[in-house]
Amino acid sequence: MYKIILNVEGMSCEHCKKRVESALNAVEGVASSSVNLTNKEVTIEYDKNSISDNELKNTIEETGYSVL
Repeated sequence: MYKIILNVEGMSCEHCKKRVESALNAVEGVASSSVNLTNKEVTIEYDKNSISDNELKNTIEETGYSVL
């Protein structure tokens, strides 16, 4: 398992947190995701053989948030 921490703009509440985590956790290859609203970060544990960093970023952006 690999772990990546991404900075994400636009998340401000529990709804945002749940929306991003749900979208990521639904992706094949993602073991877990956790949003830290205070730091505006998402920590993702995933199988690098199943999904790329860019695909993870695209998943977040498709939910309406910007990955920095």
